[in-house]
Amino acid sequence: MSQIKSDLEIAFDAKMEKISKIAEDMNLFEEDVENYGHYKAKLSLSILDRLKNQDDGKLILVTSINPTPAGEGKSTVTVGLAQAFHKIGKNAIVALREPSLGPTMGVKGGATGGGYSQVLPMDDINLHFNGDIHAITTANNALAAFIDNHIQQGNELEIDVRRITWKRVVDLNDRALRNIIIGLGGPTQGVPREDGFDITVASEIMAVLCLASSIQDLKERLKRIVVAYTIHKTPVTVGDLNVHGALTLLLKDAIKPNLVQTIEHTPAIIHGGPFANIAHGCNSVIATKMALKLGEYVVTEAGFGADLGAEKFLNIKTRALGVTPDAVVIVATIRALKMHGGVHKTELTNENAEAVKAGIGNLEKHVDSVRKFNVPAIVAINKFITDTEDEINVLKQWGQENGVNIVLTEVWEHGGSGGVELAESLVSLLKNPKEKFNYLYELSDSIEDKIIKIAKEIYGADGVNFSPKAKKQIIEFNENGWGDLPICMAKSQYSLSDQPNLLGRPTGFKVEIRELKASIGAGFIVALTGNVLTMPGLPKKPAALNMDVDELGRPQGLF
Repeated sequence: MSQIKSDLEIAFDAKMEKISKIAEDMNLFEEDVENYGHYKAKLSLSILDRLKNQDDGKLILVTSINPTPAGEGKSTVTVGLAQAFHKIGKNAIVALREPSLGPTMGVKGGATGGGYSQVLPMDDINLHFNGDIHAITTANNALAAFIDNHIQQGNELEIDVRRITWKRVVDLNDRALRNIIIGLGGPTQGVPREDGFDITVASEIMAVLCLASSIQDLKERLKRIVVAYTIHKTPVTVGDLNVHGALTLLLKDAIKPNLVQTIEHTPAIIHGGPFANIAHGCNSVIATKMALKLGEYVVTEAGFGADLGAEKFLNIKTRALGVTPDAVVIVATIRALKMHGGVHKTELTNENAEAVKAGIGNLEKHVDSVRKFNVPAIVAINKFITDTEDEINVLKQWGQENGVNIVLTEVWEHGGSGGVELAESLVSLLKNPKEKFNYLYELSDSIEDKIIKIAKEIYGADGVNFSPKAKKQIIEFNENGWGDLPICMAKSQYSLSDQPNLLGRPTGFKVEIRELKASIGAGFIVALTGNVLTMPGLPKKPAALNMDVDELGRPQGLF
């Protein structure tokens, strides 16, 4: 038996088209495209202006069940499905998030798909790409410097140094930076205070960039960001510091979507990368809008399971986008279902049809949750070589008995050809008239009611316990006029509950809300549950231990 190639080996063997050729095939003009070398480009925002009266394509959201720590190949299915549409003669574009160096060098891996369903150049995309995340890091930390300088120079706004909510960021998993003391060393070194770091993708500036619809909207959103409170407990904004113009300047290129290609030369627009467990988990509004104007079918994804990324896509992003998805694909794997059925992660490659059956409750909950929004759903089985016929049949039989369309995909091994059945199923499904979209909550609902609706309807919780701090914050947020904003839940990705080890379809639990964070620039309230961290840590053996570069400068060990 020949050795299975790694994703990186497959990527290196692939023959890429020049990015100018990809752009030409999309009917883009030369002035629409700013090349970043031969195989990457930035897309001009003027495209949206020029095509504003053109009809949108069909929007397909790809989500998944609650994943195992290794991930379930959601990005792989997303890329493979776009390639499959091309295989059947449809004009498709894939719209993805950008990978963060934190998980790339940690445990989860990159976000460029896998096997023969990848976006290329995968090594560039998984590392520094076109510099968007670095620009967000710089803007975030510039703002932190402006805050501390304002205090050092007399503190005209009367900022309470105990109530500064803005943290510094770095795009790596670095637990040692979660809580720090800054300003030590005497009067000329700044004012000593407590501070901390988040990972860059948890920065509100990342969320702002991803939800902005234009440079002007970006500037207005940055202006509204709350960074601290005064000694009188009133909010202090970026606009109060008068640095929103400078921050927008730092992001003037980062706001432009990035154009690359899949391994089969399908156009891929990659832009923005907020985590779904601590942020809203979707690529940018601008990138999605642009893809919808340029493609007949747009395949996009939202991070982690449908309880996180998809819920936020449907309740938060669609409100900024002005478009709702035409269909949702829920990715499931046999191995994840076995884990939800009680099998330990070290035993997932062993056949166990009974465990698959026991774990189906997790998938069933996600299907039910998507249907609450009145959007049709299809389940895609992302096939692994260890899956057996009996295990797959258990899942297919459940689908037949419960009216759930289940399609086997083999896009990792076969690229677009392995997703043709899924693409054809969606084409058939999307011939039906689009039904009226149903939001889970109204923006006019109270903060408490919105959180409770998400916990009960999406997670299956019995209710919500609000900490004393969260209760106090709700009162303050309402007094500040923020009660009508949507909710962005920060929760573990591994469980429907806020307890990572509670797998399957748990019942009889309550969600614990420990504190709230006002992301006024982004336009939502973050509700932090359990022990979810906005600065992850590295595992005992991070993926970085296997990474290297050869004498020709080619990456090694990058998946």
